[in-house]
Formats: sequence, C-alpha cells, structure tokens
Amino acid sequence: MTSQKKFLIINGPNLNMLGLRQPEIYGDLSLQDIIEYTEKKLLNKCECHWYQSNIEGEIVGRIQELTKQDYSALVINPGAYSHTSVAILDALHILKIPIIEVHLSNTHRREEFRQTKLTAKASTIIMEGLGKNAYFMAIESQLL
Repeated sequence: MTSQKKFLIINGPNLNMLGLRQPEIYGDLSLQDIIEYTEKKLLNKCECHWYQSNIEGEIVGRIQELTKQDYSALVINPGAYSHTSVAILDALHILKIPIIEVHLSNTHRREEFRQTKLTAKASTIIMEGLGKNAYFMAIESQLL
C-alpha cells in the first residue's frame, strides 16, 4: 500500500481577510471557506496541511522547516510578498520538491507592480486567475 501524498499550503499576508478584502477581486469566500471547498473536492486523495501568516519571517521559517519534513509538494500563495520578497524566494530555492505558486486573481489584469512575481522564479508551476479553484487545481496537478 502506498502512502498518500502530503502537501503544505502556505498563505501569505491578508489572505486571512478573504471574504472581507476586495470581494470584487478575490471573491466573497473566507480562507476557511476555500480550505473546506478544496478539501471536499480532493475527496481525501491526499493529506493537506494549511498555514497562514502575515509575517515574512514566519513564512521563511515554515519553508525552511520543509527541508526536514516529508512533503510531496508546496503550494504557496505568497500574496503581496510575491512581488517583493527576496527572502521568500531564497527560501524557496532551498526546496527539492515541486513548488506551485497560486494567486486567486489574474495578476496580469491588475496593477503593473503585481505583474512581477519574484517568488515565481523558484516555482515549478504558477496558477492564477482561478479563484476558489486555485488550490484544488494546484494540488490536483501533482496527483495526476
């Protein structure tokens, strides 16, 4: 019997405010709603561990911990840190597992500064503009 794949899903700043923050861009679901939606759609095909922090150093620390843990892949929505964080990029470069970066909105249809994603330089796959399906599709891409 093979063991289930295990995923860490990291969410960056302000994603804890989903549902309240610009629903016209991010939708009206909370992060907890998206977690429940994703887990339900996955039908227990894998093990998911969710983490959210508004603090860059905490996110870097959690990424570094992955080097000592047995995960199949990292799904990360770095939020605004995607555009600014060399520290998160450097931590991502340490990993030897697939990294799937997700964004709920299509950042290429938004402000110019959002179109540059530093963290994407370490990502295996980038998925954006998928709304609540972003996390499910990121995980599903690694289960195929």
